[in-house]
Amino acid sequence: MGRLSWGAAIGAAMFAAGGIASAQSAFPAKPVHILVPYAPGGAVDILARTLGDVVSRQWGQAVVDNRPGAGGVVASQALVAAPPDGTTLIIVASGHATNPFLYAKLPYDTFKDFTPISLLASSPNILLVRADSPFKNLADVIAQAKAKPGGLSFAHAGNGTSTHLAGELLKNLAKIDIEGIPYKGGAPAINDLLGGQIPLSFNNGPESVGQVEAGTVRALAVTTAARAAFLPDVPSVSETVPGYDTEVWWGLVGPAGMPRDLVEKLSHDFVAALNTDTVKQRLAKLGASAIGSTPQAFDAKIHADYDKWGPIIQAAGMKAE
Repeated sequence: MGRLSWGAAIGAAMFAAGGIASAQSAFPAKPVHILVPYAPGGAVDILARTLGDVVSRQWGQAVVDNRPGAGGVVASQALVAAPPDGTTLIIVASGHATNPFLYAKLPYDTFKDFTPISLLASSPNILLVRADSPFKNLADVIAQAKAKPGGLSFAHAGNGTSTHLAGELLKNLAKIDIEGIPYKGGAPAINDLLGGQIPLSFNNGPESVGQVEAGTVRALAVTTAARAAFLPDVPSVSETVPGYDTEVWWGLVGPAGMPRDLVEKLSHDFVAALNTDTVKQRLAKLGASAIGSTPQAFDAKIHADYDKWGPIIQAAGMKAE
């Protein structure tokens, strides 16, 4: 998936950004652990390992620690128990904002127990089928679902994740009945798609684009309102289902109580890297768009998604399993 070259590109950009490495040389005093709430091989894992390569060069050792389970709750619980010294961080996906609606009781407070650092990147989700699937386009899927309600299923990365919500939004707007099957991340979902255990899968761009380019899967549609630049020949869902529009984002957070200057340093380092043309172009080839934001802007994004998706999740009666 180009992890090494992507990491090298970001690393070069960060060292060229000027003053990043020299700003606060005392950090970190020990290895930085970047927690990943999903299985190896998925979009969050790819992003974490790429950035982990960069911070390893800049700060010393950085360790990527995969802790899948419960839509990110397992890893998030580990993070909130860590000291607020910046040596334990987590890359969360969009589901971070929606978990409060899916779990009757979370072992943390989504807003009080975390420190937003930066919104890192975003990507459309992609509706995939195996290369030999009889479904040639989204209209075929919808026709089959209407002909046999409940007869189709789609894989997603876990209850409440962006890929789950992408499927639920399709069901709602297209007025079809298809069953969502949760997996512990996008990579296991693709594996079962390739193995023929499931006919459809919603997946993030970075974990999908390599398979699409290899010809092992076919992309039927992207979930953003407009077509994606990295898959210009693949229609958007909205071309068949008007009004459909959703994406996945990833961001960096730490435990509550982090010193403000440390938060600003971390945000500055990642934003400086992500906002270079070299990094943006590299991310685009992998199906993601670099963002980079202030801690305040990322906090506002989390609140906005909480407000947007909460009523939809509640109306659908979605609960974590």
